[in-house]
Amino acid sequence: MDLTPWSADRLELGEGGRWTGDRLILVDLLAGRLLSAAATAPASAEPSGRLAEVRRLDVPLGAVAPVAGRPGEWLAAAGIGVELLLPDGGRRAIATLPGARTGVDRVNDAVADPHGRFWVGTMTYAAVPGAGVLFRLGPDGTPVPVVTGLTIPNGPAFDAAGTTMYLADTTLGHVDRFAVDPGTGALSGREPFLRLGDGEGKPDGMTVDAAGHLWVALHGGSAVRRYRPDGAPDREIRLPAAQPTSVCLGGPDLRRLFITSATQGLREPAPLDGALFAVDVPDPGRPGAEATRPTP
Repeated sequence: MDLTPWSADRLELGEGGRWTGDRLILVDLLAGRLLSAAATAPASAEPSGRLAEVRRLDVPLGAVAPVAGRPGEWLAAAGIGVELLLPDGGRRAIATLPGARTGVDRVNDAVADPHGRFWVGTMTYAAVPGAGVLFRLGPDGTPVPVVTGLTIPNGPAFDAAGTTMYLADTTLGHVDRFAVDPGTGALSGREPFLRLGDGEGKPDGMTVDAAGHLWVALHGGSAVRRYRPDGAPDREIRLPAAQPTSVCLGGPDLRRLFITSATQGLREPAPLDGALFAVDVPDPGRPGAEATRPTP
């Protein structure tokens, strides 16, 4: 399948693409909208060809993860904290992220790792250098700051074993790689993985495929790239949108690469800026990991 716009929607800040069950879940971050799209083209979640709205919050919604063993429940990075979104439309606060201030800070990207922990990045609305933090939430729901001094954290992305983590600092154009203790989630061995130059775009959302390659959305670069484990690029997909924001492998055989994009900050968006795209690729991914439901 060639690169295909997957819906008629144009999102302000599409983010957080995750494949769960038989559908794609994504967010329009600043609008607080949780959206879904089906596997069949074009975006048949609704007859109009638009994305289906699953939930709408009154705060920014960075990303969600399905809760293990609890169909219809989502663990969500929302506002300046983490919430549980319930099937009946209710919400339950899990944690406020330490140091985060209402109106100054907000959540950004978030993901569950293969061991059920939930990882959430925060940043300031003004993208103040060094003010961003990556937090880890374990089964008790306590947020632990694990990487500080960031500006706009994106990802993280984990390998299948959950023992390697990639983390982007978008503003700097950097992606670092960490070793992860599978039992505790402790990080070690931080090393540079990717350093992008001027004109290449900035690393945004990421995912690791079954072959261990890292797919990276290049915000401002009109492209997504796949990098080998040694950091060498081996595939690039050009887009008719300036600001790709996240990538997700899904579809019936997990070989469909979904790409979100954004119109935020563009004075004159092109027709496909803010669109959701899909294209088939050779190597499959994995379904989005489930989060462990935090204890009360």
